[in-house]
Parts: sequence; structure tokens; C-alpha cells
Amino acid sequence: MRLIVYNRAVRALFPLLLCVAASAHAATVAIDVGHFIEEPGATSARGRPELDFNRDLAAEIESAARRDGLKTMLIGADGFMSRLKARTAAARDADFFLAVHHDSVQPQFLETWEFDRVERPFSDRYSGFSLFVSRKNAAVKRSLSCASAIGEALRHAGFSPSLYHADPIPGENKPFADRRNGVHYYDNLIVLKTARTPAVLLEAGVIVNRDEELKVQSEETRKRIAAAVAQGIERCLNRF
Repeated sequence: MRLIVYNRAVRALFPLLLCVAASAHAATVAIDVGHFIEEPGATSARGRPELDFNRDLAAEIESAARRDGLKTMLIGADGFMSRLKARTAAARDADFFLAVHHDSVQPQFLETWEFDRVERPFSDRYSGFSLFVSRKNAAVKRSLSCASAIGEALRHAGFSPSLYHADPIPGENKPFADRRNGVHYYDNLIVLKTARTPAVLLEAGVIVNRDEELKVQSEETRKRIAAAVAQGIERCLNRF
């Protein structure tokens, strides 16, 4: 009788032991909240700082990544990490580095409108996500593989790449690394070239676009973006 009870207990514990073992070997993703309080990034069409968008999405990506069995570390969420190299140094023990941002456009494309009795810049000219990798990163091939996997997952979730960062104009002209999935080379971005791991920067949407600002600010869209990003990372990291 004792042997039967013991065997039942072992069988009941077996799935839990498998989960623990899988967790112990899970890859770790460093999720970097782009910008900081003194330099909060772009300002949306309705006056919200990019930093706030980045915080919300980074937290959602962290939750989605954990649900997919990945370990995570969140970097820069308090808004006080102003030294960019400190971010990649903090992620030195991770397996992948993701910088989370939201996008703007070049100044010549901005118009003005009045919102909440304040005149604010906007541009509805462009929309969509963009992904960037650096050829100066020590693991550029893996960085590109992960960026493409994220872009593919975002497309399958119904999102479209913006593509305008490759336009041959001042401030842009970032060559495509994978046009179909919205991936560009941006060699001198500090967090990408100094990361000791594969590294990707995500521009999740164009927040000076009045419609897209509202979409990426919504919880439903944020969760969809996060789920796709986490799925792309998990698929990519499982290849290596």
C-alpha cells in the first residue's frame, strides 16, 4: 500500500518537476525601457511622453515572455538610468536584449493641431512598427534572426512594418536587413552595439500619428503586441 501511495505521489509531482527543470534552463531576456526622465523621448500627438508608452509595453512584454516560459529582467523602468552603456552592462548575464521604444517622424513631416486647447505637433503620414539591429554587435547574425522572428510574429498578429526608415532622406536612410519583417540596420545605436548578447531595438508604433497613438495606448493592442514580441523571441532563442 505504501509503495502505491509513493508511486502516485511521484506521478503527481512529475509535471511540476518538469516545469522546474525547464525553468532552470530557460533563456533570460533583458527588456530595456527606452529613454529616461530627463530625456523622455518623442512626444505623442496628444502630449504624452514616449517613456510612458515604453514603460507600459515593456511591462506587458515581460508578462508575456514569462507566460511563454522565458526568464526576464526589466531595465530602466524607474526612469533614472541615463547612461546607455549601463543598461547593456546590467544585461550582461542575459541571453537576449530587447530595447522597447515608440516612434516619431522627421521634423519636416510634422504638422500642428489643437488638442485640449494646446497646439501640438503630429503626423499621420506614417504608421507601423520597426526593428533595428547593429552590425557592430558581436552576435549580429543571431540579432537579425531574432529581429526577423519578432517582425514575422507581429505581422501574423495583424501589424504592419512602417518601412519609412529606409527612405533616402536626412535622418533616415537605414538600410533594410529584412524588408518583409521591417528590420533595418542601425549600426551605431549604443544599446545595440555594446550589448554582449544578441540585441534588437523595437519601435512599436508611431505615436505622433493620431490614430496609432490611441491604438498602441489601448490595453488590447498592447497585449497583442507583447504576445507577438514574446512569441518571436521565444521561437528565435529556441533555435540556438
